[in-house]
Amino acid sequence: MSKLVINGIEYVPAADAVAKPIGQRAVVVVDRGWIFAGDLTQENGRIKLSRAVWVFRWSNCGFNGVIANPKSDEVELRRIADVDLPEAAEIFRVPVSDDWGL
Repeated sequence: MSKLVINGIEYVPAADAVAKPIGQRAVVVVDRGWIFAGDLTQENGRIKLSRAVWVFRWSNCGFNGVIANPKSDEVELRRIADVDLPEAAEIFRVPVSDDWGL
């Protein structure tokens, strides 16, 4: 069964339910060389990343290779808790797809 409708409300199996992203997903390069990706929102002078990953390291592909293919064997991403940064720490950001790095 893919869905069930009761009193006009559609239900799906829990395994099929996917959390909707909050904000635009982006890779964010911050001062001191840290690189994170997540669903980005900005509020009160802070950058918040949910569903976050840390771009831990890469080799032989350059930054553009990381953006193009985060699941490459040459890229190591690590899932981390949500990230909260001051806006002034941002060097630049690159918008990416909603499932980048997950």
